[in-house]
Amino acid sequence: MSEVMMERATVGHLSGWGWRDLYTLCKPRVVAVMLVCTLVGMLLAAPLPDPGAVVFGLIGIGLAAGGAAAFNHVVDRRLDALMLRTARRPLATQRMPTPLALVWATLLSACGIGLLAWQVNLLTAWLTLGSLIGYALIYTAFLKHATPQNIVIGGVAGAAPPLLGWTAVTGQLGPEPLLLMLIIFAWTPPHFWALAIHKRDEYARAGVPMLPVTHGEAFTRLQVWLYGWLTVAVTLLPFTIGMSGALYLVGVMALNLRFMVWNWRVWRGHDPQAPLAAFWFSIRYILGVFGVLLLDHYAAAWMLAA
Repeated sequence: MSEVMMERATVGHLSGWGWRDLYTLCKPRVVAVMLVCTLVGMLLAAPLPDPGAVVFGLIGIGLAAGGAAAFNHVVDRRLDALMLRTARRPLATQRMPTPLALVWATLLSACGIGLLAWQVNLLTAWLTLGSLIGYALIYTAFLKHATPQNIVIGGVAGAAPPLLGWTAVTGQLGPEPLLLMLIIFAWTPPHFWALAIHKRDEYARAGVPMLPVTHGEAFTRLQVWLYGWLTVAVTLLPFTIGMSGALYLVGVMALNLRFMVWNWRVWRGHDPQAPLAAFWFSIRYILGVFGVLLLDHYAAAWMLAA
């Protein structure tokens, strides 16, 4: 009788998951932002890129990014259960079996990398695989728990989308896509450390050595301010090297002004809501930077064609 009851309990436990949980494992909002940055890289590489490279590139990179996100859920399932922000995730609540999530992550990743190698080019496939390994394994499994500089070092993998978009269209590297990658790399620390300040107590309880936990909030606020200025400097480089024109310069200066206002409010520390608000604005900021870069690119192409 006890075995029957245990079997029913197990079936009921495992039947609690559904397709929505598989979708949640992919972190769709994060992947959506990544794909926007990827598309910008594609469109900057060529005014009229090959439609096949765009479609298959976005699908392949999106699948691989979803796979990396699912691997992140698997590795961080115990940590997620300790944090309010992530406690309701499918693996954190144990409503989905971990082996299933691992199979799902592997399937997504393999399909994404395979599609890129088959329909796009090998360079993009290898770079995407490197980014997947960097995020899912090196950052999530090691760096996140090893050093308060985890965001800075692990930011290389997260900065790859525009580079991947560029190589998907051109099949080669160059200074322009590396600069696009540098913009995201410089933006990542002030973006994420603002959230880490807001979630400091949760990270402390979970034993994750995020910068506000190991060095205090005051030091982290200063780093947000300083890295914000680094981001401003890097976003001016496209104009400096002739990659963009005056339209981009005006637009990015306006975005940088608002960006640094929020970073200043974080640095001052008088508004307890400023870190979370700065975090959300920073997402709109990076999309705005790439949007105005794209607008400038097509405006210049239209003027040349006129």
